[in-house]
Amino acid sequence: MRSAPTILHLDMDAFYASVEQASKPSLRGKAVIVGGLGPRGVVATASYEARVLGVHSAMPMSQARRLAPNAAYLVPRFALYRSISDQVMALLRALSPLVEPLSLDEAFVDLEAGGTAWDERSARLSGTKLRADIRAVTGLTGSVGLAASKMLAKIASEEAKPDGLVVIEPGTERAMLEPMPVRTLPGVGPATGDHLRRAGIHTVGEIAEAGEDELVRLLGKAHGHALYAMALARDDRPVVAERETKSVSVEDTYDVDIHDRVRVGLEVQRLADRCVRRLRGAGLSGRTIVLKVRRYDFSTLTRSETLRGPTDDPAVVREAAARLLDSVDTTGGVRLLGVGVSGLADYTQEDLFAQAAGGAGEETPEGEEPETAPEPRPETPAERRWPAGHDVRHAEHGHGWVQGSGLGRVTVRFETPGSAPGRVKTFRVDDPALEPADPLPLVDDPPDLLEATRARGTPDAPSPPRPLEA
Repeated sequence: MRSAPTILHLDMDAFYASVEQASKPSLRGKAVIVGGLGPRGVVATASYEARVLGVHSAMPMSQARRLAPNAAYLVPRFALYRSISDQVMALLRALSPLVEPLSLDEAFVDLEAGGTAWDERSARLSGTKLRADIRAVTGLTGSVGLAASKMLAKIASEEAKPDGLVVIEPGTERAMLEPMPVRTLPGVGPATGDHLRRAGIHTVGEIAEAGEDELVRLLGKAHGHALYAMALARDDRPVVAERETKSVSVEDTYDVDIHDRVRVGLEVQRLADRCVRRLRGAGLSGRTIVLKVRRYDFSTLTRSETLRGPTDDPAVVREAAARLLDSVDTTGGVRLLGVGVSGLADYTQEDLFAQAAGGAGEETPEGEEPETAPEPRPETPAERRWPAGHDVRHAEHGHGWVQGSGLGRVTVRFETPGSAPGRVKTFRVDDPALEPADPLPLVDDPPDLLEATRARGTPDAPSPPRPLEA
């Protein structure tokens, strides 16, 4: 472990919900819940006002509605969240070349590798400056933990929430960890926590007192050794700048079980196309196609097929997924479908159609595309969908967002990130004056801090100590 708290962990506060509150003045200070709004949807993020009511991420949306019936329920806007995440990650990379993103809203930074910090004071200054820069650029808050290891930095950022900064100075780790509950440690979930509790172990200090041999007996060799080391605050994992992507996948949960086999097949084709778009967006291809099916009784089946070479061709992925679907019985109904690609590479195999044929000797004439069944078109125009929380623009009233829709009507609140709470109006869903719109920036003319940060480093920080001359 290091002798200075130069590993930083940033965790944006209730990220999705905070973005929605920042972009919608009428929701600031109120309970906001973002996630799938159907009967089988789950909570992606809840604002702190909603968390007070007992709502948390991964909770079934139906349960959240019972706990917080008056909250604002919004459909995620992932493109906006990703763009804001890119701004935050750029600020982190200005601090150090070693930035390890864990998700859109969370990352480790090795400040020492960037020459940004070398002791407790310079690390604290870097963390304080980072939080101020994030607020200036995005209008959002993030919590920062600083410690001599990744595990402790993450624990520190959790202690700092919301909108705070906690530094764990080297030498104080054991005293800080000992009274904490066992679930504080990474990898201790509900099952492991219950197992330890039944053995009379409730705190991190009691894990250390139990000893390594007892933990191995209770949890097995690998988990027991790892948990004992964590209880003693031992963690030598480096910050890794590039985390290798192992797979790309998409999945959908359906509000009503799908029984029609043709509809299931069309859904799999649609998911395959979405998966390939995501694959191409990352500049990747893959060899193994994976199909995931969760049936009416919650049983989950996965099937996979490995091609002769990596591909990013949608026809190849569609056909492989269709072959995998042939081996799955969906008679009782399907509640979830997913398509994924693993065995990733940064190049593609040219002999795509031979792959699609599965090496069975079937050939597609050169220059021809394999035939795929077209999706049936409805005879009447489909009703326009207006997801709750998404941006719209009205020819007369300007920019707003969808509060809700149904029964042929859509309700819109007209406001922008920089305005006062706006007024509400209701329109027909097919009103020609109402159109979907792109999100507006959360901050007007945000300062360009990156060049200044790179040139200046940590402001007001002392120079690193020089060795004494002989």
